[in-house]
Amino acid sequence: MRTSKRTQILEAAARVVEREGVKGVTFDSVAAEAGLTKGGLLYHFASRDDLVQAIHQHLADRWEAGIAAAAGKPAAEATADQRLTAYTRVATQSATRAELLFMLEAATSADHAAPWNAVIERWAPPPPPATGDTATLDRFITRLAADGLWLYESLTAERLDPDLRQAIAERIADTLSRDGG
Repeated sequence: MRTSKRTQILEAAARVVEREGVKGVTFDSVAAEAGLTKGGLLYHFASRDDLVQAIHQHLADRWEAGIAAAAGKPAAEATADQRLTAYTRVATQSATRAELLFMLEAATSADHAAPWNAVIERWAPPPPPATGDTATLDRFITRLAADGLWLYESLTAERLDPDLRQAIAERIADTLSRDGG
């Protein structure tokens, strides 16, 4: 299937962010990266804000597609443990610079956070009540462990040996099966 022009633009914008950060996203930089004119870009996005919001949605959609692939099905068809296992398997992989920067930026804007939060709400368990049962608490700890590995590799210059990362990811995912999930 041929990639849409809009998707090509959003992938080009992600490459700009990889090199130059979010502030580097301008109509000129994205148009040049996508091989379009500025007018061609304006046809798809009326403003820089529209473009930035679309990048948030595109990256969140790409992240969710990876989680759904790990689950082998969409969130609506997966059990809670299948959703968490898939989330864990994807979260234990390093983020791209663009994903990390956009997730961090999302913390400053409800509109920017919405696509990311929607993915998390579909796939990851919410924080349990303080008086919750231990199984619910353990499921949330599993999520935190996966998020912690993701942050560790995303925020430090140190890269884990791929075999060690895989062993950690499997150990985190195995906590679900040990708890009867």
